Amino acid sequence: MTAKQEAPVPSGGLRPERTVSAPGRLAVCLATGFNLCRFVPAPGTVGTLVFGLPYAWVVGQIHGLGWQMAAILVGILVGIPLTTAANRALGAAKDHQAIVWDEIASMPLVFLLVRLANWRVALAGFVLHRVFDISKPPPALQLERLPEGLGIMADDLMAAVYAGIVLAALAWIDGAAGWGLLNVNGG
Repeated sequence: MTAKQEAPVPSGGLRPERTVSAPGRLAVCLATGFNLCRFVPAPGTVGTLVFGLPYAWVVGQIHGLGWQMAAILVGILVGIPLTTAANRALGAAKDHQAIVWDEIASMPLVFLLVRLANWRVALAGFVLHRVFDISKPPPALQLERLPEGLGIMADDLMAAVYAGIVLAALAWIDGAAGWGLLNVNGG
């Protein structure tokens, strides 16, 4: 079973019998990573890698945890109506797999406890986020059942929280053992 389920859609994304408004097309464009994730295999993974990690890095450059949280909140609050509109425009019954705004907006949460300081931290956070997003341990699966964009966003936010906690534990173990694999001070 894939991370997201949807009604079958012809390749290319939009159902040919649907007339989609300009705001609907804009929502699809933004929610699918400028349409990239409508045409690639593993769109959640591609969207997280291409857009989510850079967004997490940018948010991590903001000085002050409060401002970082505010930036994350904006991404989430924009994402709920955006993913609702995109999902409707794509004609999906639930969470269309090409919609990746949820992965993008949730990635900075992974790095709130462990600074995205190097490629090893980025790789660990990326892999953990994908594992938790795909496996959906409770309550992520239950959150996915919330209505429309709220459900689309909520399960990924829970996956990011899980990934952030596990990443923090791994960084602590790494530091305590003196391995230096997740050297959060750089390198």
